[in-house]
Amino acid sequence: MANFAPADEQIAYIKKGAAELIREDELRAKLEKSRASGKPLRVKLGMDPTAPDLHLGHTVILRKLKHFQDLGHTAIFLIGDFTGMIGDPTGRSVTRPPLSPEAIQRNAETYMAQVHKILSKEGTEVRFNSEWFDKVKSADWIRLAAKFTVSQMLEREDFHQRFQQEKPIALHELLYPLAQGYDSVALNADVELGGTDQKFNLLVGREMQRGYGQEAQVVLTTPILEGWRAGAEKMSKSLDNAIGIKEAPLEMYGKLMAISDEKMWKYYELLTDLSASEIDKMKRHAHPMQAKKDLARRIVTDFHSGDAADKAAEAWAKQFQKDEVPEDAEEIFINLAEIGGYVSQTDRGSAATLRADRLLVKCGLAVSITDATRKLKQGSVKIDNHVLKEPYFSQIAPPPMKLPLRVGRKLRIAIISW
Repeated sequence: MANFAPADEQIAYIKKGAAELIREDELRAKLEKSRASGKPLRVKLGMDPTAPDLHLGHTVILRKLKHFQDLGHTAIFLIGDFTGMIGDPTGRSVTRPPLSPEAIQRNAETYMAQVHKILSKEGTEVRFNSEWFDKVKSADWIRLAAKFTVSQMLEREDFHQRFQQEKPIALHELLYPLAQGYDSVALNADVELGGTDQKFNLLVGREMQRGYGQEAQVVLTTPILEGWRAGAEKMSKSLDNAIGIKEAPLEMYGKLMAISDEKMWKYYELLTDLSASEIDKMKRHAHPMQAKKDLARRIVTDFHSGDAADKAAEAWAKQFQKDEVPEDAEEIFINLAEIGGYVSQTDRGSAATLRADRLLVKCGLAVSITDATRKLKQGSVKIDNHVLKEPYFSQIAPPPMKLPLRVGRKLRIAIISW
């Protein structure tokens, strides 16, 4: 029989970094019953595999599932391979295009590998909601839909806004909350986790369980993590402010070092297992730069290794604190003619004139000449540690030459020959 900590101790650990708990008294009763019987709670987190890779924003709620797992409860990671084909309407102003079964399956396979960087394989129940929805018949859908009204669905903020703005709401979108709620029935979940944007869907799960004669699940939400760039937008690949958990250690470390000091403490709260008291102590006594380095090292270690984190920290320091070039910096071999360059004679000997905009594109530091020109005008381009704003620049030494190029945190070594 499992040996669980007292309910109050468990709740204190669970509430760290949580946005809302519905309801705490119900969770306490479930925990006390679990402790008395030795039976772990069934804690559910569902994710639709709508993209191949997870980022740190996804790991906030995964880490909360890990906290329940740390306390001895059963972590259920539900992959929404069926609901992913419907498309979650949460936060959408237009209908989300459904994914193909093939794309869903490809993404689901990558999720399986990535979630175990946080969750222990032992004690994690991985399920797919196609297990039960593939067996649901037309009559079952009618009975399911009969448990909710249209007016209840339109209470959902994004549906309400679209209705008021006379934007279309596809009928299949109204099925999504019902399907997510039925997942809780199929799994007999005691607790369901989700971001604050999922609150409506999670509450539907409570009502759905009551409708099927089960005890209603407790709902716990976590805040939405902001992206690493300046601003308050949520972390998202589409906003180019995400930190992917599969990113290279140096890339991950560099993005974490670029966050603001204020945002850093939220990252500490949501992305580490440090207690609130430990974080408060760091706020009072730690230098912000050192605290940020410690945060970056912790997170890179979580998804790579301690050795990889040490090397990333050393490489970052060389690039941005000592203006040195790391030994493992990527080298790009380029012919002078490829970038519109030429060699001329000066009073001091031969000089090579280069097209900086074309050079940036060739090195993968800009996606187009227009993008390169914009970055040059912004002053975000350094060549050999000197800021460059013009499309042309000259080097006294003729080819072959080796030039360190930096755009923001990215570094390439251009090796230019005739």
